[in-house]
Amino acid sequence: MKQRSEVACGSDVIKKERRDEVTRKRGTFMNDTMVTLVGNVATAVEHRETAAGVPVARFRMAATSRRWDKARECWTDGETSFYTVRSWRALADNVAASVAVGEPLVVQGRLRVREGEQAPEKGGQRWFAVEVDAFAIGHDLSRGTSAFRRVVRVRNVSEGSQRGAEVGALGKVESDTTAGMRGPADRRAAASTGAARGPGNSPQKVSVP
Repeated sequence: MKQRSEVACGSDVIKKERRDEVTRKRGTFMNDTMVTLVGNVATAVEHRETAAGVPVARFRMAATSRRWDKARECWTDGETSFYTVRSWRALADNVAASVAVGEPLVVQGRLRVREGEQAPEKGGQRWFAVEVDAFAIGHDLSRGTSAFRRVVRVRNVSEGSQRGAEVGALGKVESDTTAGMRGPADRRAAASTGAARGPGNSPQKVSVP
């Protein structure tokens, strides 16, 4: 019972941290437009890291409206709108591992509209881009099934990477040292040591030539 209560308390703490994180993100941008998109993935996910080491994922999403055609008495596809969806940190890593082209998704995030102007040699026309900074991304289960896998992450990534590098360097040093000891004298010493151990692996005195 005590172990179960400790697990339940730990789960409550994790849920509270997630709620606080979502509240902090949404509270910082109170005047922004929040949208929910339902559509299909149009391009492969581009997964990379920023100069500061923050993971970011980007893909294009196509959302097609549906309308009722009275003349034909059926649903027909309307115009298709394309959006650039961006995600950051843990969400970006999970998107890169879970999302493929053509899959139906539901995306919730903050809407952004960017505009600019092309270079004079390219025509000098103004352009507009609609982007969504995603807070949550999931498969549209009304069109299929999906299996969820929880990912356990280490909070201090820098220390973990440094520790991994140290372990890798140590393993390389040990491997090089072992390779350097493979001389004739070392083989004779190893053979003598092996012969010196009798039953029960008890060491015995031997003379090494």
